[in-house]
Amino acid sequence: MSAPASLRRTVHERFGARLGLTLFVAVPAAALAGLLAVAVESAWDPFRQLDQHTASYLHNHTSGHPLAIKILLRVSDYGGPTPARVLVAVVAIVLWLRGARRLALWAVATMAAGAALDTGLKALVDRARPHLPNPFAHAPGASFPSGHAMASALACGILVLIALPLVGRVGKVVAWTIAALVVFAVGYSRVALGVHWVTDVVGAWLLALALLAASVSAFQTWRVEHGLRRAHPVTEGVEPEEPNEPGELNQPEELDEPEEPTEYEGRASAEQQPLPAETDGSKR
Repeated sequence: MSAPASLRRTVHERFGARLGLTLFVAVPAAALAGLLAVAVESAWDPFRQLDQHTASYLHNHTSGHPLAIKILLRVSDYGGPTPARVLVAVVAIVLWLRGARRLALWAVATMAAGAALDTGLKALVDRARPHLPNPFAHAPGASFPSGHAMASALACGILVLIALPLVGRVGKVVAWTIAALVVFAVGYSRVALGVHWVTDVVGAWLLALALLAASVSAFQTWRVEHGLRRAHPVTEGVEPEEPNEPGELNQPEELDEPEEPTEYEGRASAEQQPLPAETDGSKR
């Protein structure tokens, strides 16, 4: 193999898993989220009108429907940052106890990074929340990005990527579909309840996608550097080698039992043994 070809192969093996997700997912999503944050902070007129029209439209169509408001409140409560982080923490503890410690650390680190990013951007952008007549809910703090939307997107993505090795082809499609519906429902509830602008939710989704892609790419790079193959996260999850059943974890390797010597090997071994020395009495 020529030197350039060998170099290309080495680069592909070491960085291919990371560069794919980073260049085509993480960087574009982060760039769009950054542009959206700048547009929001500068009160760019097209986004300002979009936010106001969407908030007014959803508020007017939700008014007079107590059942719909009750459902939106439940979705918002269960899809909040605290339930999402607690759920991921519980899953991480289970993974740790089962021996999947790399996976547990990855899940916790990704959620912690999301919480830090949400807090930092809220303080940096410091956007005011919507002010609507007869609001259905109230929320403290700044508005951009939506903490509910970001936490739910990160939690759903983490849980699906952990669960993918445990399900079949149909199960993978179902898992991603359910995750997408949950993420959309939580984001929709925050806008319909009047506690976030639509750009807050879209920005949170972009940030969650960028962060999740970056953390997965880093995890895949770690796998390659430790001699593991590059996995396909969307179809295989982040750690496809993890056993499906708890009983398969941390089991000692079975030692191969010594094989019975064959007749030929036994005869050859006997022939190689030294003959007993003759006693003095036997010499004449």
